[in-house]
Amino acid sequence: MEIERKFTIKTLPENLEQYPVRLIEQGYLNRDPVVRVRRVEGDEKDFYLTYKGKGLLAREEYNLPLTEEAYLHLIQKADGRVITKRRYLLPCGPYTIELDVFLGSLAPLVIAEVEFPSLEAAQEFQAPDWFLDDVTMDPAYHNSVLSFS
Repeated sequence: MEIERKFTIKTLPENLEQYPVRLIEQGYLNRDPVVRVRRVEGDEKDFYLTYKGKGLLAREEYNLPLTEEAYLHLIQKADGRVITKRRYLLPCGPYTIELDVFLGSLAPLVIAEVEFPSLEAAQEFQAPDWFLDDVTMDPAYHNSVLSFS
């Protein structure tokens, strides 16, 4: 189960380069249900096929590892645009803010996501001052929708 909230931001945090960053490329094979392939480049390269169920704040999520060869085959079958973004990992109390800075045709969009262990923790979360709007309940901010916008 994935429980996460999404936010737009006012400004990028200072010294962003001091935080761990990963380059992510992902494409969508299906949107209902969501089926995605993703390449993550950081210290290593990882490849995944992900299934996401319905929902906005909470939904099923399953990640299956792929080989690079399988990823390269499947990404060619993606519908819509392939999304590329830099994901910065910023500490925030017991949580991690995943700050996605979109590249290419979705730039200059920036979305902050925070995952939680429970619905209660998600509802109690106090967003930092540099967050702007809570867009968790707006499906327009799902990457599967952004890939077609």
